[in-house]
Amino acid sequence: MISVEQLTKRFGTQIAVDTLSFEIPAGQIVGFLGPNGAGKSTTLKMLTGMLDPTSGTARVCGFDLRENLIEVKRHVGFVPESGAVFESLTGLEYLEMVGVLYGIPADAARGRIKQFITFFDLSFETLTDKLLGAYSKGMRRKVVITAGLLHNPQVVFFDEPLDGLDANAAVGFKALIQTLTREGKTIVYSSHILDVVERVCDRVIIIDKGKLMLDGKPDELVAQSGAGSLEKLFTQLTGGTELERRAEDFAKTFRS
Repeated sequence: MISVEQLTKRFGTQIAVDTLSFEIPAGQIVGFLGPNGAGKSTTLKMLTGMLDPTSGTARVCGFDLRENLIEVKRHVGFVPESGAVFESLTGLEYLEMVGVLYGIPADAARGRIKQFITFFDLSFETLTDKLLGAYSKGMRRKVVITAGLLHNPQVVFFDEPLDGLDANAAVGFKALIQTLTREGKTIVYSSHILDVVERVCDRVIIIDKGKLMLDGKPDELVAQSGAGSLEKLFTQLTGGTELERRAEDFAKTFRS
């Protein structure tokens, strides 16, 4: 479903993504991990057509990213970290606009919207009576997730999807993505919450400074490294142990 070969993105002299290559089949949840500035969001933006690659190739759902960008956009869903919406619209107006953009018949779109708001425990009145600018962060996140899934995409990219969700909504979301993959959809899940990634993802891809560092099943990678957990393995790979030392040095200033 996703094939990336030597994908590269430069901003001036800075290399954000450096000759990245991997493949992801249907029906898999892949945790896409890396520290801040590793190139995760840049990669997701290229694979969803928001940024042009500097070089390299990528195919999503069988369509070349450069030659068939509109077809790629028809077949993917994207839930960005920003959670950006049109704040002057109600939740329903925004979701119905998304439905129109994807060519979903009005009745079908309304039916899907009702299913999603029931799943996320939102009332229909909330969608119709309040502008998105007045929504809480968690409520806005639920609307953005709904928008990303409304057109029934084959591949879905999530960038920090749990940000702002309460505990119950987060549990429901994890069950949702596992259900979607059982139906053959491909999920790319970028997050800093590594214990969740370790529990729900079939595979993890770890990048740092735009380069591929590790790719495999979480339990196998942890066992091979002897790290004990994905979080400790991630820390070892991306230089987090130095941050732990700095934190200890910082704490000493108060003890002294």
